[in-house]
Amino acid sequence: MQIVETSNEGLKRAYALTIAANDIAALVEGEVKKITPQVRMPGFRPGKVPANLVRKMHGPALHQQALETSIRESLDKLVAEKGLRPATQPDVSLAEGYEEGKDAELTVALEVLPEITAPAIDGIKLERLIVEVSDAEVDEAIGRIAQGQKRFNDAPEGTVAADGDQLIIDFAGSIDGVAFDGGTAEDQPLELGSGRFIPGFEEQLVGVKVGDERTITVTFPADYPAENLAGKDAQFACKVKAVKHAADFVADDDFAKSLGLESIEQLRGLIKGQIEQENGGLTRTAMKRALLDQLAAGHDFAVPPSMVEAEFAQIWQQLTAEAAKEEDPAAALAEIEGEKDDYRKIAERRVRLGLLLSEIGQANGVQVSAQEMEMLMRQAAQQYREQDRQRFIDYIRSDALAAAQLRAPLYEDKVVDFLFDKAEVTERNVTREELQAVIEADETGKPAEVAPAKAAPKKAAKKAKTEEAPAEEAAPAEAEAKPAKKAPAKKKVAEAATEAAAPAEEAPAPKKKAAPKKKAADA
Repeated sequence: MQIVETSNEGLKRAYALTIAANDIAALVEGEVKKITPQVRMPGFRPGKVPANLVRKMHGPALHQQALETSIRESLDKLVAEKGLRPATQPDVSLAEGYEEGKDAELTVALEVLPEITAPAIDGIKLERLIVEVSDAEVDEAIGRIAQGQKRFNDAPEGTVAADGDQLIIDFAGSIDGVAFDGGTAEDQPLELGSGRFIPGFEEQLVGVKVGDERTITVTFPADYPAENLAGKDAQFACKVKAVKHAADFVADDDFAKSLGLESIEQLRGLIKGQIEQENGGLTRTAMKRALLDQLAAGHDFAVPPSMVEAEFAQIWQQLTAEAAKEEDPAAALAEIEGEKDDYRKIAERRVRLGLLLSEIGQANGVQVSAQEMEMLMRQAAQQYREQDRQRFIDYIRSDALAAAQLRAPLYEDKVVDFLFDKAEVTERNVTREELQAVIEADETGKPAEVAPAKAAPKKAAKKAKTEEAPAEEAAPAEAEAKPAKKAPAKKKVAEAATEAAAPAEEAPAPKKKAAPKKKAADA
């Protein structure tokens, strides 16, 4: 095989390869000899079919196979002889006009990984921001659980219903005197003041007593999910069957036992552990951000454009999907469009950091063990149907690139943990708001400072969407208020900057493109 370098610019390389016709023909002959004993043909005993007939019957397929084998072997030889480290799959083209019996002339274009000197890892200084869990936080969390487990007891006879009380009602809805589907219910529980039903419904039932019958008039919101009701006035004839008061909540062993636990102390311990785990995740995110900022500040080398484009495409896909869920998708998309250049810079930063972390990991013997990889595969397989899980695992085991992609996030975490262990780490107690401010800091590359608690930005509140009630359950229930607008795009830029493009433990051998079937078939 002949190799001629035709281009060498930055990280881009191009070569012209020539595979001798005799080498391809030798592979074909080898295959003919291999399959001849298995060929069956009328008029010939098994294994006695002449080679020339085998060649005539299977020649095109054997030639195509030999050509593809030659190309794969040639690429392997090119990578080995030139000491290349391909960043992406090489682009291989077979010259026009190729036919059997001629030399195969190929053009190969690829991008290579930059030469990176493993950086010194001494002298890294990090701060671990620790959030202590207070009893008040635990109490608040228990209160939220209690709210979801709220119980109601019958109120004394003659009680007038107020906000916070629960009614049991029958109702029948109509528009212009005509009943509509889904407008009728019996024994419907309704907590006054909960905002579960459409505006005006609950308010008009404040002050009722058991046995009262009241017809109320409400207007369905213009954006109500049922188009036949949206924006229309409706009347609901309601009958009150029960008025109930919320039972007093006591955080005691009985409450814990109602949740399947042994004691309130066990419940408090579980909740505290959950909050500590959440805070620990935020602490790690802030430390990782600071670590990556230091690495990024100390290294500035060229990165393969195709890797940057792939990383940018992934970021952009995520952002546009989020924008589509906004109250005003067009405005949200226009907002991130204005930050497009920033996202490209973030993609470049993430690729550079990914390559840097990979170099650090390989230089220091960081590895993902076989046991860890097995666990990763089995965890990932859980997203598939049971009958397809083994097929997924077999696929990962057989495809080096797929395995590297699955392994990469864990490998990055292990490299980051390695650097945490090597770093000089100081600790400081902060509030959760201060820690959140660090993570949400509007930065794209500079280390974030801890903001005072009073200046900490608050996340836009989101209200859970209420599922539309089935028609048979009636429901003048209104969908919850739409989510508040998400944080501006620049905060998303900062969040993107907190990550690195997950490095592969070892770059897998690039997949080679098969020779175009049309060319061989035309031979």
